[in-house]
Amino acid sequence: MDLTFTERDEAFRKEVREFVDSAMPAAMKEKAAAYSHFSMPEVMEWHKILAEKGWVAPHWPEEVGGPGFDATQRFIFSEEMELSGAPPLSPFGLVMVGPLIIRFGNDAQKARFLPKILSGEEVWCQGYSEPGAGSDLASLRCSAEDKGDHFLVNGQKTWTTYAQYADWIFCLVRTSTEGKKQSGISFLLIDMKTEGVEVKPMQTLGHTPAFCDTFFENVKVPKENLLGPLDGGWNLAKALLGHERTLVAAVGQCRRNLRLARTIAEKTVGADGKPLIEDPRWSDRIARLELRLRAHQMTNYRALAEQQKGKHPGPESSILKLVGSELVQQIDELCMELMGHDSLSWFNEEGVVPPFEHWVPSMFCYDRATTIYAGSNEIQKNIIAKLILGLPKN
Repeated sequence: MDLTFTERDEAFRKEVREFVDSAMPAAMKEKAAAYSHFSMPEVMEWHKILAEKGWVAPHWPEEVGGPGFDATQRFIFSEEMELSGAPPLSPFGLVMVGPLIIRFGNDAQKARFLPKILSGEEVWCQGYSEPGAGSDLASLRCSAEDKGDHFLVNGQKTWTTYAQYADWIFCLVRTSTEGKKQSGISFLLIDMKTEGVEVKPMQTLGHTPAFCDTFFENVKVPKENLLGPLDGGWNLAKALLGHERTLVAAVGQCRRNLRLARTIAEKTVGADGKPLIEDPRWSDRIARLELRLRAHQMTNYRALAEQQKGKHPGPESSILKLVGSELVQQIDELCMELMGHDSLSWFNEEGVVPPFEHWVPSMFCYDRATTIYAGSNEIQKNIIAKLILGLPKN
């Protein structure tokens, strides 16, 4: 297994870096340098810049508008975007439902939805979790009743990220109560402007309006908006979550945030009058996280080598999700501890602390969710035990 990058790969990395440097607007660069949060309009502005370049969907095949990147190029592109601090694009259309439409959709669905996902004309959100069905997603109760030429949807979805900005939502809904609970679930594409859809945003601890509750009351959904077979949505959900868990590996994000932690340690003076980076206790903690990140990066490379051969993400993606999400949180915690009492200042006033520390408390609070979304880490451990280690069920 070859885990090294070729000259072609390194040339591509250089091309991506140069493009980001030249194409990112000055205001975005300033916010990226300050580790700031990007608003949805800024995210969509960057989306359109990448779309014009042809790089907005790096993992899509050329025949549906993608750039034709191989697995290694996709990894390099994702890592460089994270390292640059560029606005993270909404993944729900590009990374989640788009690939499912490519793989499972009919020609009419591909023609209807894919071009508008690419252009950013239509924004998507995800309807998976419910108040009583989060980690145990198969327990979902949001129903879609067959009414002949349409489905009638009733129920609630929660943690529907940025649903207040979305034009469409892809939903797992219950279409049958017969047999195993996983076998009665279907995958629907729902227009958010349909009568009966109501979105209620909620404020996060990180002071971002990221999450929403979404309610469906007698919502009519045309039959042509069923993706894949009736009662076959669970297989689509598993395929989608494999890609999402690989995404949560967050190698580039961890590298960038560790760089921030080192910068904070270099400029923060301890009780002895010396920078914290010179204190062995702090330098040791940074070094340990750097070593763990390097091991995680090599595991990601192994998965990448398999994808380069055409293999879809399998249960090994649970390892990437498990370790990557924990690393994200551990690095956030280190930054908070290095900042000391400054980390208690919520959205610090200008001049109190340097600008790039302004968002550390928000980042810390927001990233508490990384070990929960895309399947909680406890669920990932069960998957690893059963599908990789081969341990029997209790």
